[in-house]
Amino acid sequence: MKKLPIGLQTLEDLRKRNGIYVDKTEHIYKMVTEAGKFFFLSRPRRFGKSLLISTFKELFKGSKQLFEGLYIYMTNGSGLKNIPLFI
Repeated sequence: MKKLPIGLQTLEDLRKRNGIYVDKTEHIYKMVTEAGKFFFLSRPRRFGKSLLISTFKELFKGSKQLFEGLYIYMTNGSGLKNIPLFI
């Protein structure tokens, strides 16, 4: 049984500890491939900002194993590669 991700703020921890993860990688894929230059991501407290940034980090690092079974892996799994990212 999957666990609630209480206190987990990184995608790596969440996926390795078998926590519940709602797949939002379709939206992330669209942001990376289709959208504009700048984004303002306004979200309330405790609403997943750290997890979102961690997801971008792992995506641009090319951490394929963390995305297995998710939309972005099924859409572009072979294309996941290391891209420089400054956080």
